Amino acid sequence: MALRIALVLGSTRPGRRGDQIAAWALDTARVHGGADYELVDLADHNLGNLDEPGNPNFQQYQHDHTRAWGELVDGFDGFVFLVPEYNHSFPGALKNALDYVYREWNDKAAGIISYGGWAAGVRAAEALRLVLAELQVATVRAQPTISTRASFATGAFAPQEGLDTAVSGLLDQVIAWSGALRGVREARTQADTAA
Repeated sequence: MALRIALVLGSTRPGRRGDQIAAWALDTARVHGGADYELVDLADHNLGNLDEPGNPNFQQYQHDHTRAWGELVDGFDGFVFLVPEYNHSFPGALKNALDYVYREWNDKAAGIISYGGWAAGVRAAEALRLVLAELQVATVRAQPTISTRASFATGAFAPQEGLDTAVSGLLDQVIAWSGALRGVREARTQADTAA
């Protein structure tokens, strides 16, 4: 079965630029191949502030929106997070979405494409890596960055030279790690079933 990789747009802000970046990244990923790619736009999911009373590790969800989100996350083998930098970190909407579920993220791979002004989102990516590590998500080394000052100089997104090559390198790593970690998840499932 083909690997399923989600491109997660981590901003829900009105007037955001991430939707243009996400559309370009999705097209680039589909041309690259190697997996089935799907855009997951957090703005399309009605998560609101975390409202589950229980520990997400136990998966005893009380709300339909949490169950739907958990099923969506669980269905992917890996992720590419498209993350802007807000105040030296990543958006609260993304942190909230990550916190809703736990086991559904475990033993999967992720890449990060960051974007922002002067620092091109690198501080957001580094902050995100810490959270993903706690969720048992293995982040790959390749980390393309996008300067919004340069890429939106004309108002519309225009990728800088070499960005497609950098994203292809990230995708190669995410695909390799996602395939390897699929085996880890399958072994864990077999062990849980046998117990």
